[in-house]
Amino acid sequence: MTIFFEDGFDMNSSMTGLMEQAASKCIELENRPNLDPERCSVSVSFAMKEEIRQLNKAYRGVDSPTDVLSFPQFNSWEELPEEGDILLGDVVICVEIALEQAREYGHSQERELLYLFTHSILHLLGYDHMKDDEKKIMREKEEQVMAELGLPEPERN
Repeated sequence: MTIFFEDGFDMNSSMTGLMEQAASKCIELENRPNLDPERCSVSVSFAMKEEIRQLNKAYRGVDSPTDVLSFPQFNSWEELPEEGDILLGDVVICVEIALEQAREYGHSQERELLYLFTHSILHLLGYDHMKDDEKKIMREKEEQVMAELGLPEPERN
């Protein structure tokens, strides 16, 4: 898995490694013959609240900030190339909201960023959470990946 970060953004190597592992685990969960983590890449950028609000309004028709946006490159599995590189799409994470949520949920900033990234990768792979049954499947996959990375959901009182 290759992650392309926006120009000028310097992600520390341990976080980059965790993101690569998370994305690879998401892809491996799909168990599709033409979907190999070694062939896949994703573009990641970071935004502030106002910028992600504008993106959310432009692309989803929702005039409010959000924690993460996903822009898939493919609409179906049939569109994936049989050979060569696969750019799954683009991920935009709102740093401000990620930091707020980390405080709210009582876990580290790194865990929240990694969770949002994992969430977004699953969107790029076709998952959604608009219906309860879809949400349950997506949440289970998110938590499975996070647990495999040694970052399970902290228990809440």
